[in-house]
Amino acid sequence: MNTIYLIVIAIVSLSLSACETPSSQFGVYRQSDGTIGVHSPKSATQEESQVAAVEECKKLGKRTATILGSRETVNDRFPMTYLYRCSN
Repeated sequence: MNTIYLIVIAIVSLSLSACETPSSQFGVYRQSDGTIGVHSPKSATQEESQVAAVEECKKLGKRTATILGSRETVNDRFPMTYLYRCSN
């Protein structure tokens, strides 16, 4: 029974992770004014880019990332760039 439970959990977690864009496909950078920029691939949503920004904010000792704005780019691989501010 315990083995079946573990298999079900593994299947559910794998199927959920297959739906999101891997964090390695985001271009995350820090700007000189302290904001975090996230170059987002075509397949990603704004919520997924915020997760990448929160991970970068955690490296700075902050807990959350608040979106400041977004802009379209001419880059085919990263058509959107989102800007975030880290806070506690």
